[in-house]
Amino acid sequence: FRSYFKIFQMNANELESDCPLRTSPRVLLSIGDALEAVNGKWRIKIIAVLLDGPKRFREISLLINTITDRMLSIELKKLEINMLLQRISKYSAQSEYELTDHGKSLKPLIMELMAWGELHREKITGK
Repeated sequence: FRSYFKIFQMNANELESDCPLRTSPRVLLSIGDALEAVNGKWRIKIIAVLLDGPKRFREISLLINTITDRMLSIELKKLEINMLLQRISKYSAQSEYELTDHGKSLKPLIMELMAWGELHREKITGK
């Protein structure tokens, strides 16, 4: 999963060469589409929690203890609309949420974000 991280370690000269990250309307559109699907403070965290397997609403809420139930409900619906997760209704009070294959495809990105976040924290705080 370190392959994506190499992009963050490139210097400006390397990015200017024949790198596929060269800015173009298509690149910007693709980045915009991706960010629209996972933007905000909560969606990546919700996806990360569900990478371990299906969870009930309350389990997700407890694992991401700073999210309100209202906000969690809104974000789960948005992730479902973007086909990143699905709601499995056993009984109305026992619904579970699980990632679709499309949602699971975000695992390498989430792992890279985690690695970059750790390096960023170290750089900023010195810890």
